[in-house]
Amino acid sequence: MIKHPLTEQEFWDIYKKVPRLTVEIIVKNDKEEIYLTKRSIEPCKGLWHLPGGTVRFGEPLTEAVKRIAKRELSITPTETGLVGYIEYPSHYLNGLDSPVGIAFAVTTYEDELQANDEATDSGWFSTLPKEMHDEQRDFLNKQK
Repeated sequence: MIKHPLTEQEFWDIYKKVPRLTVEIIVKNDKEEIYLTKRSIEPCKGLWHLPGGTVRFGEPLTEAVKRIAKRELSITPTETGLVGYIEYPSHYLNGLDSPVGIAFAVTTYEDELQANDEATDSGWFSTLPKEMHDEQRDFLNKQK
């Protein structure tokens, strides 16, 4: 198990007061399908989403992408590209935190793509599922 630098209480004490920077990982196959995972943990448990996570203090964004891709998808990105950003007002409006996600396309990677236990399911999608995080769906639809 990965040791996190903050306890859960410290994490929420901080991120209920300041914006939280995250990275979102977009992986597509040669059919232009996108790989999504279904969250098994809060927040947004039960929703399909882009894999992603919080950037640590002092961590370069590209290193965060590599760390999170390895942890959540078991892959080692070898080529990435900045796609844009996603704001999450639904989190703030629902009493959570206020994340801003920087989206990166992982265009090439090593190892076999496999979701970790933070997902109850995963798969390739040509059409985005209805039960998906709204802000991510809106962002991806604008990218088409």
